[in-house]
Amino acid sequence: MRFQTPLAPARLIRRYKRFLADIRLEEDGREVTAHCANPGSMMGLAEPGTRIWVEPNDDPKKKLKFGWRLVDHENGHFTGVDTSLPNRALKDAILARGIAELAAYGTVRPEQKYGQNSRIDFLLQQSGLPDAYVEVKSVTLSRQPGLAEFPDSVTARGAKHLADLAEMARAGHRAVLFYLVQRTDCAQVSVAGDIDPAYLTAYEAARAAGVEVIAYGTQLSPQAVTLGQRLTVLG
Repeated sequence: MRFQTPLAPARLIRRYKRFLADIRLEEDGREVTAHCANPGSMMGLAEPGTRIWVEPNDDPKKKLKFGWRLVDHENGHFTGVDTSLPNRALKDAILARGIAELAAYGTVRPEQKYGQNSRIDFLLQQSGLPDAYVEVKSVTLSRQPGLAEFPDSVTARGAKHLADLAEMARAGHRAVLFYLVQRTDCAQVSVAGDIDPAYLTAYEAARAAGVEVIAYGTQLSPQAVTLGQRLTVLG
């Protein structure tokens, strides 16, 4: 999936109120406020001075004219910070039958109601197969070289999603937790139980109930975001 508008390099001044970031554009030195489409803690990604890439827009309905898309680690690797991008990239991959574990399904229905007042990211259906409920989580935290971790902060919502997936598995459906790692420097994924012990407990209960866990990486650049290779899930 290519970005609609060419990205521009900038330096982060500060991130605040979760969804706002003051930045300095490298091209002309202007200081502007960008939208940060990430409600998480962004641990390790929001240090002042970090090189980032932002997407300009000329939409008159948008107050902020830049959206923060990437962190540039300045070593050839990137991290994607827009949590809306993984679902869009994953949907394209599912429709293209590009994910072997899900390639048998021909119908993809986003944002379907299920469980206890929840919405599943994707409901996959195919005649002769059990429905597949796929919950997608964007993973951006890395505290050890090569290892991505989720979550980066306490997430009661994430634990609730795991409980809902477990119910689907017990009802005879396929239930899939899909970790989409928005980093180009990680080959493994694990649960950050020290950050959220309750999430780890819910994760272990979901696995015991039959919830499948799949992890894929992403290929990131200032030009595009595409699905990468399958990654190893630890635990």
